Amino acid sequence: MRQFRALVSGRVQGVCFRAETVAEARRLGLRGFARNLPDGRVEVVAAGSQQALEELRRYLHHGPSLARIDGVDFDDDDRTPLGRNFEVRY
Repeated sequence: MRQFRALVSGRVQGVCFRAETVAEARRLGLRGFARNLPDGRVEVVAAGSQQALEELRRYLHHGPSLARIDGVDFDDDDRTPLGRNFEVRY
């Protein structure tokens, strides 16, 4: 199982970015979470198959229709502990 951490910047808070990311990650069978950060970015940590992670990576570059993505930074060496599902964290 592989895992990554992504920091997504742009207009990503208040536009259903977390909820839509959770829905996409669950559809892909991933574990992890999405949460808003105080600096306006969204943090996404995901674990699962390489193919599913690649699909989520692509999704994070465009997000839901109301979002505007200015950048996505990935850390492929992330080892954040995860639960069994994909969830919104607060």
